[in-house]
Amino acid sequence: MKRTFLFLIAVGCATLTLQAQPPQSYTLKSCLENGLQNNYSLRITRNEEQVTKNNATLGNAGYLPTLGLSAGYTGSVNNTDSKMRATGKHDKENGVFDQTMNIGLNLNWTIFDGFNITANYQQLKELERQGETNTRIAIEDLIAGIAAEYYNYVQHKIRLKNFFYAVTLSKERLRIVEERYHIGNFSRLDYQQAKVDFNADSAQCMKQQELLHTSRIQLNELMANENVDQPIVILDSLINVNNSLNFEELWNATLQTNASLLKAHQNNTLAMLDYKKVCSRDYPYLKLNGGYGYTFNKYDIASNDQRSNRGNLGLNFGLTVGFNLFDGNRQRQRNNARIAIKNARLERDQLEQALRADLSNLWQAYQNNLQMLNLERQNLVAAKENHEIAMERYMLGNLSGIEMREAQKSLLDAEERILSAEYDTKLCEISLLQISGKVTKYLE
Repeated sequence: MKRTFLFLIAVGCATLTLQAQPPQSYTLKSCLENGLQNNYSLRITRNEEQVTKNNATLGNAGYLPTLGLSAGYTGSVNNTDSKMRATGKHDKENGVFDQTMNIGLNLNWTIFDGFNITANYQQLKELERQGETNTRIAIEDLIAGIAAEYYNYVQHKIRLKNFFYAVTLSKERLRIVEERYHIGNFSRLDYQQAKVDFNADSAQCMKQQELLHTSRIQLNELMANENVDQPIVILDSLINVNNSLNFEELWNATLQTNASLLKAHQNNTLAMLDYKKVCSRDYPYLKLNGGYGYTFNKYDIASNDQRSNRGNLGLNFGLTVGFNLFDGNRQRQRNNARIAIKNARLERDQLEQALRADLSNLWQAYQNNLQMLNLERQNLVAAKENHEIAMERYMLGNLSGIEMREAQKSLLDAEERILSAEYDTKLCEISLLQISGKVTKYLE
């Protein structure tokens, strides 16, 4: 009864994800489409890209004039003491109340400032392009992440199937040992060892179910499903690897389309534009200003019953030409801008070298895993044949329980190694395609 109960627990683990809600079926392509549409991090990156698009305007760069409307009122109360020149008489007034009111339009326009405005606009457009590049990097990272987790789920599903098979084998062995123990053909030690092996396989099966559950939640999170615990059905049951990649094609594609290299090139362009903005201060500037408004003045004069009112309505305009002769910081800023350009170029070269190193390491791992995969497939055939022979001998009583367990373990180890080799090869494939800018092919 105890072993039956444990076995039922192991079998029940396989149904933990079956809930009232019907499971959603997914392929890799549908997972990627859902993730690209709903993933929160990617949506934030796209919003940030939109900000750079909104900023890249002529007005934000300074090409357009500014027009403002202003109004004001001032008043003053004074005590006056006036001396008449002809008579020398003093005329004193207390509480003289003067008022001024004005309203008008004010126009200011920088016509030329040493190409600073042009550099500003070019910089804003370059930042807009960099926003697009950041979005592309986020998309490629998400595709690689979802693809890796998708095949991780497939791996855990296959491994769980293998562990269930191991439980089935252990259960059958326990049944045989129990029957022969009762008739005296096997010792109690054999019976207890069979129970230990069955319980160990059942526990391993339950642990694997936990890993499968974790992978399912992670996949739901990457796709931004509202219920991260929702059951899913992955239609792929195998990890198919692409063994036709070419190193030279991957490296040439990396140099041409890698998003990180493109961003490094854009950083170099931005550094050059910063230098251009510093140099713009070596030129004179020309500004236009103008206004149109109405001014009303009201004055108290001589006595409280006398008033003087005057209103003016008119246009004013002017040009300002200037040149910044010295500000104490120009040379320092110019030197720092030159250093920033050099650093941007060095960072781009450093990134290219790092990508070459990563691509070479991944390519070596990819090649080794392909060879290991072929070798492990041959080992699996031999392990299956060895297990069948061991089972026949065990049924005839010509093989001990320990030897039978070793044959079973050899079969499970062979299946585990081939599964790990397939998954590791797939991870190398995904990384190689991501570096070369071709990871979007999984959407095809």
